[in-house]
Amino acid sequence: MKPWRWKIAALALTVLFVPVLVQQLLPAEPRQLERVALADTRYLEIEFQNRSQDLALAGLLFVPEGDGPFPAAVVIHGSGTSRRDNGWYLTLTKHLQDSGIVVLLPDKRGSEKSEGDWKTSSFEDLATDTLAAIAHLRAQQSVPLSGIGVIGMSQGGWIAPVVASQEDDLAFLVSMVGSVVTPREQLLYEENYNLRQFGFLPGISNVLAYAGYANVRYLAQPQLYDLIVDYDPLPYWQDVSIDSLVLFGADDTNVPSTESAKRLVTLDNPHIRVEVYQGSGHALESPSQQGNSIIRKDALNEISGFIKPK
Repeated sequence: MKPWRWKIAALALTVLFVPVLVQQLLPAEPRQLERVALADTRYLEIEFQNRSQDLALAGLLFVPEGDGPFPAAVVIHGSGTSRRDNGWYLTLTKHLQDSGIVVLLPDKRGSEKSEGDWKTSSFEDLATDTLAAIAHLRAQQSVPLSGIGVIGMSQGGWIAPVVASQEDDLAFLVSMVGSVVTPREQLLYEENYNLRQFGFLPGISNVLAYAGYANVRYLAQPQLYDLIVDYDPLPYWQDVSIDSLVLFGADDTNVPSTESAKRLVTLDNPHIRVEVYQGSGHALESPSQQGNSIIRKDALNEISGFIKPK
């Protein structure tokens, strides 16, 4: 190889890998976030049926103290298998319960005590589980309810407007850090961020992200990837006709919050209110130096106040 080619190759390797090596040598500063434990909550175990897809489902029902009637929220899970002891969900659930709101936290299909397999289910399939949970709440007689809505968390934010399009009597919709771009676009965003965190420079990370954006979680489940990768939530959001609150973290590394908020605002749908929280990431955690809650207090109050105005 000619000398000038060696120099170009050496320069390219330096640009590519020296920032990566420097990044790996920087000390990590893990942050411990406070969250609610299952043992700190009061709940009832429930079972219900998704008759449209012949599935037996289960979950936890959190009922406030008092006589009611109460507003009720059905939580729509994010990606992956759900666990009843997930402190992110329980932190929201306990806050809502303490605020006088009933919460049904289902076991996602294929998780805990629910039948089915989320790995082979489209967002439209998963929406039928939420519709079944709403029907269960509406049919039960033990807890008086004033209205029923949904809270989509992370990936559940893709599913919530699907539910709203099929449920005629929904009281409200909340999307908490749910993306408004397609899964394909979101995976590319995530991959680019992961490469930046690893140390690759901007521009280089963008190029490499195109080569590796198919996140390993989805490569491990190619059937799921094919079912959801080109799902577009915007037509569902355009048709939303109930009061809806959409929350984003400005520093979210999973969801492109700026672009998602922009797309919702561009719809000019008067039923949708968008809030972007500075200093918070995908959990909507307390900003650094302002507490250590896994969900910041002002966001929790925003959600409970939206569902149950004072």
